[in-house]
Amino acid sequence: MAHTALTPVFVGLRTGLHVLFFALTGVVIARAVLDPTESSVAATVLALIVGATYASGLLLARLSHRRRPVSLIWLAVLSLEWLALLWVSADAAYLVFPLFFLFLHLLGRWAGSAAILVSTIVAVCALGIHGGWSVGGVVGPFVGAGVALLIGLGYQALANEARQREALVSELLATRGQLAAQEHESGVLAERARLAREIHDTLAQGLSSIQMLLHAAERADATRPGIEHIRLARETAAANLVEARRFIRELTPPQLDDQTLGGALRRLARTQWATQGLDVQVRVSDAVVLPMHLQTALLRITQGAIANVLQHAQATTATVTIVIEGDHLRFTVEDDGTGFDAELPAPGSTEKSDSFGLRATAERVQQLGGRLEIDSASGRGTTLTVDLPLTEFA
Repeated sequence: MAHTALTPVFVGLRTGLHVLFFALTGVVIARAVLDPTESSVAATVLALIVGATYASGLLLARLSHRRRPVSLIWLAVLSLEWLALLWVSADAAYLVFPLFFLFLHLLGRWAGSAAILVSTIVAVCALGIHGGWSVGGVVGPFVGAGVALLIGLGYQALANEARQREALVSELLATRGQLAAQEHESGVLAERARLAREIHDTLAQGLSSIQMLLHAAERADATRPGIEHIRLARETAAANLVEARRFIRELTPPQLDDQTLGGALRRLARTQWATQGLDVQVRVSDAVVLPMHLQTALLRITQGAIANVLQHAQATTATVTIVIEGDHLRFTVEDDGTGFDAELPAPGSTEKSDSFGLRATAERVQQLGGRLEIDSASGRGTTLTVDLPLTEFA
């Protein structure tokens, strides 16, 4: 049996049973030696044989674990030897008490109970034949049989409970291992999603700007080689190279460094978005103090939203506004573009589409515990609104 909290109980019961059997066998031998009769020699020899047979059963239990036929044969031999010893010595009747436990353990509840009843009757008869009939000689063995039956059934109940508990613990350990593997997999997927959003809102948008600037340089008049566009394309490429190296080195979202959110948005409006023909007005007070990770998230949401405006809206102006109203932050990006059919993708959706920017924005807002709304219709522009409870960042 595997080690459990009940193992000391089982070991104590088994050890007590073994000690009791050998002690009662010793009593039979001692009585035969101290009070010699014609059958003393036979009683002594048979008692030694019974003790040796019982000891061999202990060794047999270790070598042939869970071999029921071998155990039953051993129990039958031991019972026959006990009957022979009982025939020559009335003191052997007391050995029936440890035998009760063996019958119940090896034969099961019903067969073991029947064997206990039969052996009790045999012991009572032996005591009556050898020493005369008495109330104690009849009641004593039956009381011992009842006590042994109760203890044996209790032992079996404890053993069953121990096995069930062991199975439950094994199941819990297996379940914990599965949960740990699932959590690891979920963490990997979440990190992949985070990196995908970061790359989309930084490197991908920067490369898109480079593409548009170089395309503008290609369309420039021959007398105006478009050096300014090429210079801006080079600066954008350099900035994105720094971002890429930061990703690789730290594997964490790029922060705003020493800039405020308003300052970072105005810099992007002057350098990147204005050169692509979009006038972006930033209405964010530098006095607004927000946690760095929240400022970074709002910056990425803005980059994604403005990238969609540049690529799809055909807009000329856009406005970024951040207002704190009580314990809520309201963030909006408005444009005067062509608009579209606004159907917000579900966060975590695996459906393949070209709306990764909107899906990434929805996932960011969901992680921040906020609410995202998109109000748009064909011909009247688009308004993206994010409502965030500031209590989440207190």
